[in-house]
Amino acid sequence: MKVEIHGVPPQGKIKKFYELLKKNKKYVIGLMSGTSVDGIDAAVVEITGHSLETTVDLIAFETFPFPPDVPQRILALCQPDTSRVDDICEMNFYIGHLFAEAVKHILQENGIHASDIDLIGSHGQTIHHLPGDPNTDCKDSRYPSTLQIGEPAVIAHETGIPTIADFRVADMAAGGQGAPLVSYPDYLLFHDSLKTVGLLNIGGIANLTVLPANGSFDSVSAADTGPGNMCVDAVVSEITDGKERYDKAGQRAAQGTPYQPLIDEWLKHPFFQMTPPKTTGREMFGHTFAMECLAACRKHSLVDNDCIATLTELTVQTVALYISQFVAEQNPIDILYVSGGGVHNQTIMQGLNEALVDTAVEPVDNSGISADAKESIAFAILANESLHGQTGNLPSATGASVRKILGKFVCP
Repeated sequence: MKVEIHGVPPQGKIKKFYELLKKNKKYVIGLMSGTSVDGIDAAVVEITGHSLETTVDLIAFETFPFPPDVPQRILALCQPDTSRVDDICEMNFYIGHLFAEAVKHILQENGIHASDIDLIGSHGQTIHHLPGDPNTDCKDSRYPSTLQIGEPAVIAHETGIPTIADFRVADMAAGGQGAPLVSYPDYLLFHDSLKTVGLLNIGGIANLTVLPANGSFDSVSAADTGPGNMCVDAVVSEITDGKERYDKAGQRAAQGTPYQPLIDEWLKHPFFQMTPPKTTGREMFGHTFAMECLAACRKHSLVDNDCIATLTELTVQTVALYISQFVAEQNPIDILYVSGGGVHNQTIMQGLNEALVDTAVEPVDNSGISADAKESIAFAILANESLHGQTGNLPSATGASVRKILGKFVCP
């Protein structure tokens, strides 16, 4: 017997998603934990409209540090020789719980009730990313895949808020790199009719979106440029026996002298020659790579701050190299907005200004968007787009064969 269900309005908890479509203005929380594994970024955002009519207003933002043992537990999951399936299983739910706690805390601290929040968009915590080499047919590599933990069912249940999460997988299913996904929100917020705008986010990995002047969605290019803070953080932690986890404001690098012969050697890494779209992560530039770099520094008798300065300069030069190789000739960047933890590293910012003499390099705060909150704002926007049935990936940026609606919908 055929049952006709067309036109029947949604019932029960799924109705919450349906009712949100009627609202032009929504309050959305974006959640993000990046490759630096230093905590959970939570942004409460007022979003009006969707697609090209999108406007955002940041209501509140905070980074909630992980409990002391969690970063190392996450990092252990990122390496095949230290991860276990039972640990991945447990941490998926535990990180989901920590994400939910971050939501509760930011709401409580700002006097906002959970019932006032319409939607959560959660990126989760990447523990492994195998994008494949877009320059080959991938026959001799692992099947392209990615894995983010931070179970959205836990987030939705513990907060009582509809949640959309796990955004990368739809793009990868369509042959994309699964990143950078922020390129779509970047276009909505920053495209300019007169200027070519670059958006550089320096987290553990650095990624760059380029928005050509008066360009369409199809004109956008993006890629990871290489290590951001990841290698510097690992070396700082190693040489201080864990007493320091990063180079605050780039002070150590500023006191050292970069050793260019080593940088030249590291720049021969195959990733830097790959044409975009391309992505990378801890699998390529994580602890093992950082310790190899530190050993090379020691071999050349560099003191601690020289080691840090050399790896900091590597970040600067890989960004500059990417721009000179793949951007400058066709779309010279007029203004480069920098976000992420690296924007607070004055040595990196000074290096970028010196390397990109024809480009204005500024913190993205100067545009009115918080540098620290930008990534979590982006996933709030992506959740809103998915809710409205809008595609959220840009094939010109990720390499996907088609545009896709991103994320998995979870009822509270």
